[in-house]
Amino acid sequence: MHTNSTIELSLSALKKNLHFLKRTLGRDVRISSVVKGNAYGHGIQEFVHMASRCGIDHFSVFDSDEARKVKEVTKKNTEVMIMGFMEDDAISWAIANGVSFFVFEKDRLQKAIKAAKRLHKKAGIHIEVETGMNRTGFGIREIPGVIRLLQTEKDHLEFKGLCTHYAGAESVANHYRVTEQIRVYKKVRSLFSGEGLDPEICHTACSAAAMVYPETRMDMVRIGIMQYGLWPSPETFVSFLNKRKTKTDPLCRVITWKSEVMSIKKVKTGDFIGYGTSFMARQKMKIAVVPVGYSHGYSRSLSNQGRVLIHGRRCVVIGTVGMNMMIVDVSEIPTLKKGDEVMMIGTQGKDTMSVASFSEYSDQLNYELLARLSKNIPRKITD
Repeated sequence: MHTNSTIELSLSALKKNLHFLKRTLGRDVRISSVVKGNAYGHGIQEFVHMASRCGIDHFSVFDSDEARKVKEVTKKNTEVMIMGFMEDDAISWAIANGVSFFVFEKDRLQKAIKAAKRLHKKAGIHIEVETGMNRTGFGIREIPGVIRLLQTEKDHLEFKGLCTHYAGAESVANHYRVTEQIRVYKKVRSLFSGEGLDPEICHTACSAAAMVYPETRMDMVRIGIMQYGLWPSPETFVSFLNKRKTKTDPLCRVITWKSEVMSIKKVKTGDFIGYGTSFMARQKMKIAVVPVGYSHGYSRSLSNQGRVLIHGRRCVVIGTVGMNMMIVDVSEIPTLKKGDEVMMIGTQGKDTMSVASFSEYSDQLNYELLARLSKNIPRKITD
C-alpha cells in the first residue's frame, strides 16, 4: 500500500451535498450515485459505503468489475446499474445477481434474452436511445425492432429504464444540441408508450443536465461530479447562482489529498533543478522534495506551474514532475522541516487548494485529475 500520501473523505461534506441535491431536484426524483472511475478517484468501496450511510440505494457504474465492487459493500435492497462495457459472461452474472444494465445494440439485447432463458430469471435492462451524442444507443430507426423484441420476450426481459446521455449539458454552447436531444428522447418515449411499453423509470440527466435543464430530471438523475462537491463547469455554477439571491457555493468538497516534505536542500544561482533544463534557478533557492508524482495522479502537465500548500502558503512546483517525486520552491518558508504537511487538495491555514486549481494551472478537467488518482493511495473516511 502506498503511504507517501493520504486521501481523506469527508462524510459530513457528502451529507451536505446530498441534502442540497435532494432539496434542489425534488423529493420525487431518485438519485443514482455515479461511482465509475473508482468513484471519480475517491475510492469506489469507501465512497459507496459513505453514500449508503447517507441513504443512497442506487449506484451507476461503467462495467461489471465496478458493479462487483459495489455489490461487495452494499445491502441486498441496493440497486446497481451498469452503463457501459460488459463481457458475455458479465451479462449472465448481472442477471443472476439482480444487476440491471444498459442495452444499446441488438447484439447485447439478444444475448440478454438468451442468458435470461438459460437462468430462468428476467434480465433487468435499460434501453439507451441515441439522441445526438453519437456514442452508444439505439437509433430511432431501430426502435420498432426493439419494441417487438420487448413485446415477444416480455417473460424474459424487465424494462427497467429508458435512458440517454446528453452531449455537453455543462456548456451553453451546446444548448441547441441538448434541447434537440431532449426532443428526440421524448419522441422515442412516445413510440414505446404508443405500444403499451412503459419503463419503470425514465432517466437522462447527469449533474449538469439536472441543474441546467430541469425537464431532464424525470424519475431519476445520475449524479456524478456534484455529489463529490464539485460543479460540472464554471458555467453550470454561474447558471445556478443567477437563480439565487444568496451567492454562495452550497457544495462541499469531499476529498482531501496530502503528503509530506521528504527532503530539503539549497540550490545555487544558475543550477538546473529536476530532469532536463526546464527550470534554472535565477537566484539562491531552498527546495523541498515531495514523494508524489505522476504515477500517483499528480500530472506531469503541472511541471513548473502546479501549486501545493505548505505552512499555509502556496508553493510553486518547479522542474519536471517525476514518476514518484516533485520539487517545490520553499524559499519563503524559513521554518520548514522534514515531515511537514504538503496539501495537494484541501485547506491549510487560511488558504485552500481546490481540485479546480489544477485546471487553472493545466488543461486538465476536474474529472480527469480525480480519475487519475492512484488506487494504491490509502483512503480514509473522516467525521
